[in-house]
Amino acid sequence: MKYLIVIEKSKTGYSAYSPDLPGCVSTGNTIEETEQSMREAISFHLDGLKEEGYEIPNPTSRSSYIEIAA
Repeated sequence: MKYLIVIEKSKTGYSAYSPDLPGCVSTGNTIEETEQSMREAISFHLDGLKEEGYEIPNPTSRSSYIEIAA
Protein backbone atom coordinates (compact mmCIF):
# COMPACT_ATOMS: atom_id res chain seq x y z
CA MET A 1 0.00 0.00 0.00
CA LYS A 2 1.05 3.57 -0.59
CA TYR A 3 0.21 6.06 2.19
CA LEU A 4 0.51 9.81 1.87
CA ILE A 5 2.79 11.38 4.47
CA VAL A 6 3.06 15.07 5.26
CA ILE A 7 6.48 16.35 6.30
CA GLU A 8 6.76 19.67 8.08
CA LYS A 9 9.75 21.68 9.22
CA SER A 10 10.02 22.04 13.00
CA LYS A 11 12.32 24.04 15.28
CA THR A 12 14.60 21.03 15.74
CA GLY A 13 14.28 19.19 12.41
CA TYR A 14 11.24 17.68 10.73
CA SER A 15 8.03 15.93 11.74
CA ALA A 16 5.70 13.74 9.69
CA TYR A 17 2.24 12.23 9.86
CA SER A 18 -0.12 10.29 7.64
CA PRO A 19 -3.68 11.61 7.28
CA ASP A 20 -4.92 8.04 6.70
CA LEU A 21 -3.35 6.72 9.91
CA PRO A 22 -4.39 8.92 12.86
CA GLY A 23 -1.82 8.86 15.63
CA CYS A 24 0.98 7.62 13.40
CA VAL A 25 3.71 10.27 13.58
CA SER A 26 7.47 10.50 13.40
CA THR A 27 10.37 12.95 13.52
CA GLY A 28 13.89 13.29 12.16
CA ASN A 29 16.82 15.63 11.73
CA THR A 30 16.60 15.55 7.92
CA ILE A 31 13.83 14.93 5.40
CA GLU A 32 15.41 11.60 4.45
CA GLU A 33 15.68 10.52 8.10
CA THR A 34 12.08 11.55 8.70
CA GLU A 35 10.86 9.56 5.69
CA GLN A 36 12.72 6.45 6.88
CA SER A 37 11.45 6.92 10.41
CA MET A 38 7.91 7.30 9.07
CA ARG A 39 8.23 4.06 7.07
CA GLU A 40 9.13 2.30 10.31
CA ALA A 41 6.31 4.04 12.20
CA ILE A 42 3.72 3.03 9.59
CA SER A 43 4.92 -0.57 9.60
CA PHE A 44 4.77 -0.64 13.41
CA HIS A 45 1.34 1.02 13.39
CA LEU A 46 -0.10 -1.48 10.89
CA ASP A 47 1.37 -4.43 12.82
CA GLY A 48 -0.33 -3.12 15.96
CA LEU A 49 -3.67 -2.78 14.19
CA LYS A 50 -3.38 -6.37 12.91
CA GLU A 51 -2.48 -7.72 16.35
CA GLU A 52 -5.51 -5.98 17.87
CA GLY A 53 -7.80 -7.34 15.16
CA TYR A 54 -8.53 -4.00 13.52
CA GLU A 55 -8.92 -3.52 9.78
CA ILE A 56 -6.01 -1.97 7.93
CA PRO A 57 -7.27 1.33 6.50
CA ASN A 58 -6.99 1.78 2.77
CA PRO A 59 -5.06 4.85 1.69
CA THR A 60 -7.48 7.54 0.53
CA SER A 61 -5.61 10.84 0.98
CA ARG A 62 -4.18 12.64 -2.03
CA SER A 63 -2.16 15.75 -2.48
CA SER A 64 -1.70 18.39 -5.11
CA TYR A 65 -0.18 21.81 -5.46
CA ILE A 66 -2.11 24.82 -6.66
CA GLU A 67 -0.18 27.63 -8.26
CA ILE A 68 -1.28 31.14 -7.31
CA ALA A 69 0.25 34.36 -8.53
CA ALA A 70 1.45 36.32 -5.52
